[in-house]
Order: sequence, then structure tokens, then C-alpha cells
Amino acid sequence: MKIEKQQNGGHLTLSLEGRLDTTTAPALEAELKEALTGVTDLVFDFEQLEYVSSAGLRVLLMAYKTMKKQGHMALRHVNSVVMEVLEVTGFRDMLTIE
Repeated sequence: MKIEKQQNGGHLTLSLEGRLDTTTAPALEAELKEALTGVTDLVFDFEQLEYVSSAGLRVLLMAYKTMKKQGHMALRHVNSVVMEVLEVTGFRDMLTIE
């Protein structure tokens, strides 16, 4: 998985490409732990994300809990495969999807 980071003040966009799964979730988690300090608006751009597993959902949940305390989090450009995973797991009801 490739992670592209764009930050402008308190706004952070992470564009993910590939698969967010057991192998790649730790890299995203490490990136988030370093990057979320001072962030008030977090956007995940999933335009190039092909798949998300339960390990990826765990990292999204961690980010959601952090951002709930310090600002706002949203997912953008979610494809039908990833959306189905979010719907089945109940994450669609919890997360902001634009």
C-alpha cells in the first residue's frame, strides 16, 4: 500500500493506494500516530484503495476515536468494494463518508 500525505495547517489528507490489510495496516497506524498531533480535520482519500480488511478497520477506528476528541474525520471516494465492507461491519453508520 502507498500512503500519500498532504498537510496544510490543521488539515491532513491521507491518500491510500492498494490494499489496507494485515500486512499494510501497521504502516498506516504508525503514520497516523506521528501525524495526528495538532490535526483538526482528517480526510482519507480512498480513490485508489482496492480493499480494506478487519486490520484496516481497526486502524480507521483508532483514527476515528482520536479525531472525535480533536476535530473531524471523513472518508472520500470510497469504491463499492470498500463500501460493502463498511456497510456489513456497521462502520458506514459511524463514519462520515463524502
